[in-house]
Formats: sequence, structure tokens, C-alpha cells
Amino acid sequence: MAHPWINRELYEAILRFEESDAAQDYYYRVMDAEVDSHGGRDTVRGQILRAYAMLFCDDLGAVAGQPATPEDVEATADRLYLGEARFDPRHWYRMRYHFPVIDEDNFDRFAALVISDLNAGPLHDAAKEGGEMLLVGAPNPLTMSREEREHQSLRTVQLPESGEGEA
Repeated sequence: MAHPWINRELYEAILRFEESDAAQDYYYRVMDAEVDSHGGRDTVRGQILRAYAMLFCDDLGAVAGQPATPEDVEATADRLYLGEARFDPRHWYRMRYHFPVIDEDNFDRFAALVISDLNAGPLHDAAKEGGEMLLVGAPNPLTMSREEREHQSLRTVQLPESGEGEA
């Protein structure tokens, strides 16, 4: 998804959302911004939720082209972690860390955190510089047996070359 609004500033605003009115204002301004989308109009929020559904919700029976629902995001949030496809607790940064509860009020903010991190946040930097990747795995890899971890089904997410604007 090529879009200049999905950048480091959006990522930072999401992290500061609870503590700053300015961050909240920026977040809502970006998410509600209208953009051209395949010959029609959409919002940045709609594009982010569609990208999230495409990348992380295909095994939930999500309909292609439809945005992720609160239930989709909640069901997949625990499966996103940064690292390698083996047990390495030093690198298993869980994306859900900032969202202990994901519900109707904040599911789009969690999806925006993930997508903006892929585009311009530390996750993007770690992938480009350190060769780490965003993995989509089991609901709770830290409780899996060694055999389960070795045979889990994982997908990696490719990052854009430019560092901004695409996911």
C-alpha cells in the first residue's frame, strides 16, 4: 500500500496516543484522511484495515478486499512477533505489548501500529538492518513445545525498499 500518511510520525503518534492530545489529534486526522483507492475514495483507516486483513487474517476466513474487523485483529494480535522462526526470547518482541486489550475502541489503532511499524518504525529498521522479520505464528509460541515451535507454520512479511509509504 503506497501512502505517504503511513510513516514514522503516525507510528510515534500511536505510541503516544494515551498521553498526548496532540498525538490523538494527529492520529485521527491521518486515519480519517480521504485518499484515492482503485478509482474510488477510501480513508487511510480503510486502507490500513484492508492491508492488515490481507497480511494477517487469511486463515480466519477473511473475505479478500474486506477490512479486518475488531474480532479479526484481536484473534491475530498475539501471533505477530519479531525475530526468527526458532525460540529466541531476546528477539520475540510481541506487537501486542502496547495493547493489553484489543476491542472495538482500539482495534484500528493496533492495526495502524503494525502497518506503520512495517513501513517506517523500528520493525522496518530491524528487518532492513538486522535481517529480522515479522513472523506470523502460533497464538502463543512461548508456551509451545520445542517440536511444535520447530514445525509451526510461519509466514514472513516483505518490507518495502524505500522505508516509507508501502506495505
